[in-house]
Amino acid sequence: MADLGHTALGSWSGGRFLHFGLPIDEDRLVELLRPGRGIHTIVTADAYGQGAADAVVGQAVAGVPRDEYALVGAVGHDFYEGERDGPRGFPRFTSPALRGPEGYADYLRMATERSLERLGVDRLDLLMLHNPDRTGYTSEVVWRALTDLRDEGLADRLGLAPGPANGFTLDIIGCLERFGEEIAWAMLILNPFEPWPGTMALPACEANEVRVLARVVDYGGVFHGDVPDEDALPEKDHRAFRPAGWVNEARSRLENLRPIADRHGLTPLQLACQWTLAQPAVACVAPTLIQEPGAGAKSIEDKRGELAAVPERVVLDADELAGIAEVGDNRGCMALKGGTPAHEGEEQADAWPLNDDLEAIARRWDVNPELDLVKTH
Repeated sequence: MADLGHTALGSWSGGRFLHFGLPIDEDRLVELLRPGRGIHTIVTADAYGQGAADAVVGQAVAGVPRDEYALVGAVGHDFYEGERDGPRGFPRFTSPALRGPEGYADYLRMATERSLERLGVDRLDLLMLHNPDRTGYTSEVVWRALTDLRDEGLADRLGLAPGPANGFTLDIIGCLERFGEEIAWAMLILNPFEPWPGTMALPACEANEVRVLARVVDYGGVFHGDVPDEDALPEKDHRAFRPAGWVNEARSRLENLRPIADRHGLTPLQLACQWTLAQPAVACVAPTLIQEPGAGAKSIEDKRGELAAVPERVVLDADELAGIAEVGDNRGCMALKGGTPAHEGEEQADAWPLNDDLEAIARRWDVNPELDLVKTH
């Protein structure tokens, strides 16, 4: 059972399977993801490229001794029988249109085995439930099936990977309360410019001894230092969903943090990783490595080198951490997914109204949904 370490590479990097920056060619992505050179953990999900990302990771780890790297996989979107709904992607396997609870275990076994075949390995160090709907967060049938897969040796540990957007705070906490004994890791969006809402789930992670793998640590590439102007982003870039003006605002905030980074000899990305690793329960960071357009863009390989050089020990002191948090405060800046008081109408795959269970969870963890889980500006 390999430890994940404090840094990881995600197969969503490189622009081939998720649209961030320019897509690099397959050989270059394979080399980027190959474990070694300071990073030994690779994170993938079967839905990326409908299995294609798994296959690339399989190439990247081929020939590397199995005990020299950690492999994190995720299943949850059914691209085998489900139909893609445009930018919403493929439905969750728990969609009533696809199957009922009696079919959950068979699906999870099939999806995990297929992923392992593409990866060319017989087990995962960590198997995560990818972007669950409300059923995935609450179903004993789902988590019993995942536990069976772990106990049979298909994975060493289990995890929760919420998404695809930000939020799901009460749902995450409720899932940890129900199944925390089976969950070893949770993958959350967290970085110095997006502490909200992720930090609200960290006390529950800590209380349940669940370690956090933080993603989007780069804040859409801003902490790489070469993000282009918004009108210069490549066509169909996923960052286009962010509010107008986000790049210039983030650049301005980043300038306020540069003295702290310079004081410790850190790049902006390394500063973001350090702040994130200092948060309760966070044990690993996996920023997106983006090849930006333009002659002044850093190479994606140089960005990998910066990530590999992130100090494992947090070098920032308490005052610096607090100062960074003050600069990056983003409370109320967006509409959240999952169970929130803002959701009206019928339940959707990634958004639903509060119910009595979620309101009780909020009270237990000192979350005020009407103040803490709504967009205010």
